Parts: sequence; structure tokens; C-alpha cells
Amino acid sequence: MVTHSGAVGRIAVDAMGGDLGPSEVVAAVKLALHHYSALNPITLVGDEAILRPLIAQAGLEHNERLAVFHTSEVITMEDKPLNALKRKKDSSMVRAIELVKNGDAGVVVSCGNTGALMAGGTLRLRPMEGIARPALAAICPREGGHFVLIDAGANPEAKPEHLVHNAILGSHYCRVMLGVKSPRVGLMTIGTEDGKGNALITETNLMLRRVDGIINYAGPIEGFHVFAEHVDVVVCDGFVGNIMLKSWESLVKFFSNMLREELQSNPMRATGALLSKGAFNALKERINPERYGGAPLLGLNGNILKAHGSSNRHAIKSAIHAASLILKADMNQRIIADIARANEALAGPEAA
Repeated sequence: MVTHSGAVGRIAVDAMGGDLGPSEVVAAVKLALHHYSALNPITLVGDEAILRPLIAQAGLEHNERLAVFHTSEVITMEDKPLNALKRKKDSSMVRAIELVKNGDAGVVVSCGNTGALMAGGTLRLRPMEGIARPALAAICPREGGHFVLIDAGANPEAKPEHLVHNAILGSHYCRVMLGVKSPRVGLMTIGTEDGKGNALITETNLMLRRVDGIINYAGPIEGFHVFAEHVDVVVCDGFVGNIMLKSWESLVKFFSNMLREELQSNPMRATGALLSKGAFNALKERINPERYGGAPLLGLNGNILKAHGSSNRHAIKSAIHAASLILKADMNQRIIADIARANEALAGPEAA
């Protein structure tokens, strides 16, 4: 294992995962190093014979903030997660996770197989003390800004204590990525009246009220609250969260395509669209899923950030920047402290 100076602050990038291949990852690294002067150093993990020519073409072969860690295998999107982790131990994904486990990097960024990344991260890094299940956090646009959606798909069969932990994880991530000092946390359900929702929601709501103070709990919310300026963190199980996230992403594409078709339907509309180009570009930037680049798997003894398999260089660049912000914030130590406080409060007698 090669140890680099400042290893725990390095970003290990899985260069072989993703639909667009290593060339897009190298292009993203070039963009990130150029745009962010304070970016943490990067280790590209993958087949050196493929990566070295791409690095040279990008003009990065002498960049002191970039290193390469050679691996001989790749976990594909078609691989079954647990089988791949067992059979492909020298894959770029597995080695990148091990760099974090061994202290040779502080965070992994990967566009690869989601199941393998979550399973590999959970098995090798293990959940933090006091946390049973990690959770995926995604940033979505809303009126007046953005919110954190957690869990976005890691744990589809959650218990109430898992959702309480999600609230704490999401609050800390919101502080780091969105700069909200005291994020308002809402519990996703089908109605705010007492008794609305299933047993999971009812019990979670009671537990979240008991840890109010550790988090800023705003209470249960409904679907029409999500994209209003109502809360900063939306808490749910991974089943609901994954449906919400993918529905939003598909809806963005649907409305974008429909708007384009309507604006191009006649010359007068096309002229109006040209005059409104600035407003359309601003709107596109606000709702762009690539803006934050990926979703971190929070709650592990180490940092993992999952980018979309179809991520282009701009989305991967954003994911690398997000990874750097997570490292600089030392978020995990603060999470561990709050999880311990919450578990202690939940273990004690219920408030009168």
C-alpha cells in the first residue's frame, strides 16, 4: 500500500466506475483541480495503463496534487454486489474503500455500482458507534434554496431509531453543504394530524420530539411541504426516499423537454425564448441534479460519496468538491457526539 503525505485528507476517486468511463473521470479531476484552489489532493484508483495516458492528455502528469493507485479489476453495473466484492478484491472500488479504511484517504468518490459501493462501504468501514444502518443523503431544490433528502435509498426497511439517526445525519450534512446553522427537520408522512401515517411514522415522530434540541424538529410534513420553504431536511426510509428522488429527477427532465418543445413550436415563441434565455439558464442551474454531484453514504467510520452512474465531468467535479467540503468540516466527529446524546435520551424514561 502506498502512503501519501496528508493521506487522511486525500480524495480517492474510483476512476473505473461509471457509464462514461475513465476519460470522463480524468476530465472531471482536471476541472476540479482548476476550479478549486483549496481542493484536497486526489488519488485516482484504477488501471494505471489506462489512466496514465489520459492524465498526460489532460496535462496533469506533473500535478503534485494528483496520484494514481493501480488496480487490475473493475466492478461493473451488471455485477451482483456481494459476489463482486468477494471475487474482485483488486477492483478500483474495493481498493478505494480500503484506502479510506487504512487511513490513506479520507473519502471515496465513485460513480460505480450502487449496491456494491454501499455493501463494500458498510462491510469494510462499518457503521459508526451507536448507528445501526447508514443512509444516503441527496440535495434537492425547493422554493428559496435546497433541502437534504435522507434516506435516499440505502435502507428501505427502517426502524424508528434508524429514522432518528437519519435526522441527525441529515442535519449535519445540511450544515456543511447548504450552510444552514440550525436545519429544520421534517418527517415525511401522509398528513400532519395525530394518527396519520403508519406505525413507523407514529413512533418515529414521538422519538424525534424527545431528541428535539439535538436536532431542530419541525414535525411531520406532507408531500406538498417538500418543495416549499418549509424544512431543510426531509427524513424518510430508503424506500420512500428513493421513489421521491427518482420521481423528482424524471420530472425535471419531463418539464425541461416539454418546455423546449413548446418554445420551439413556432417562431414567435422561439423569439420569446431567446429573449428569456438568461432566466431559463438560471432556472436550469437551480434545478440541475448535477449541481451537488452525488449522495454521501452517511453514518460510516469513513466517508463515501456516490455519484450517478451516468455522471458527466461536471457532475463528478461537483462530487469531488462536495467530498472536499465533507473532509474539511470534520463532520463525522460531530455526528458521533450527537448520536450518543440521542441514544442516551431515547434510552431514558419518556418525557412527561
